[in-house]
Amino acid sequence: MGIQNAIADLISSLGQQVTRSKSDLEIHGRSESHFSLSPPDAVVYPETTAQVAEILTICARHRCPVVGWGTGTSLEGQSQAVLGGVVVDFSRMNRILSIAAEDMTVTVQPGVTREALNEELRATGLFFPVDPGANASLGGMAATRASGTTAVRYGTMRDNVLALEVVTASGEVIRTGTRARKSSAGYDLTGLFVGSEGTLGLVTELTLRLQGTPEAISAAVCAFESVGDAVAAVIDTIQCGVPMARIELMDTESVAAVNAYAGMGLAPKPHLLLEFHGTEASVREQAETFGMIAKDRGGSGFDWASRPEDRSALWTMRHNAYYAILAARPGARAIVTDICVPISKLARAIEDTRADLERSGVQGPILGHVGDGNFHAVLLVDEHAPDEIMRAKQVSERMVERALALGGTSTGEHGIGIGKLGYMAREHGGGWAMMGAIKAALDPDNIMNPGKLVPPRT
Repeated sequence: MGIQNAIADLISSLGQQVTRSKSDLEIHGRSESHFSLSPPDAVVYPETTAQVAEILTICARHRCPVVGWGTGTSLEGQSQAVLGGVVVDFSRMNRILSIAAEDMTVTVQPGVTREALNEELRATGLFFPVDPGANASLGGMAATRASGTTAVRYGTMRDNVLALEVVTASGEVIRTGTRARKSSAGYDLTGLFVGSEGTLGLVTELTLRLQGTPEAISAAVCAFESVGDAVAAVIDTIQCGVPMARIELMDTESVAAVNAYAGMGLAPKPHLLLEFHGTEASVREQAETFGMIAKDRGGSGFDWASRPEDRSALWTMRHNAYYAILAARPGARAIVTDICVPISKLARAIEDTRADLERSGVQGPILGHVGDGNFHAVLLVDEHAPDEIMRAKQVSERMVERALALGGTSTGEHGIGIGKLGYMAREHGGGWAMMGAIKAALDPDNIMNPGKLVPPRT
């Protein structure tokens, strides 16, 4: 009865900000990926930090599970209430609180999306660089330590979150970090909460690092005969010190999918998609340098453009690649997985994965942020065909084993959630138990997003 008593107290405290409608519960029980529907028992829409603290105080009293929700775009089931309880939806906490242009920082509530933030920043000459593709909420991006297409130059959420306001499992409000660019004052609590997937507390405010909007931006696309040639061009580019803003790979299957979905006319070969930031002169120099490197590696069709509409079309195509791949097999669900390896091992990891997909008879286009060694496989399955699902999951398992053997990680940006929980012991050894100990110390009753990220409680 703990959950029901908690919901009764929440309704008494917050009234119509608590909903139990079937449609709301189903929306908050869905996943962007292949996981089954897991609706919560109630959804709460707080509008202030004080209300979040009240929610957690009530849920702690009744030992009711609490799951944070941004926009629901996570891919490993992080925001699903697998043990029931209450989902806290931050969509109403969507204000930009302050912009410190001189310090190049901004403070926001967690429900602000990255696109909304950059729209607001446009007049300041600054922008927030982390771009995971989806128009995710900044609170969710911090919770999953998101990265994306621009990480090769600007880093991940780990590098761009300076400070947080967090409500802990007991309902206490704490602040971590400051607006200063560095600190030696004790444990890095900001780093602890970034990537914790809501298992330690709920983020109610973020202070983020901003970047100056480049004077000039140019995008380019180039075809290669093989993935190996494309990755070799990436390695050469990085070793030459070309400060790329984005370097994205699409394999031949991904190219075929976006051609069909978006009416593109790309050659049926692996492609690199690139973006250069800087002054007019430096952008031109970067593009020319890459063009020479690509030619040496057998690249063809190198085409670059600086018009905003041309760049927008290129990156819209890349950001919609997931939906293009889904459309390549109507009715299919996707097991979406990602790994990250040292760049020197990237071509081998991709080529071995492609060979494994062909042997297994699994349709799985590959694309990724090759500038930092991260790639994704979108494994298309018939959810009513257990054999297909089993073979796809086996491919995913072997991808992780391959990544760990090559000195990499089971996930470069999707996170753990429930989808990759089984790989944590292999990757971290005794470190995973330490994560569990931290969770137990900060959330002794295991109400914060239980069943995710850390070892199951015994």
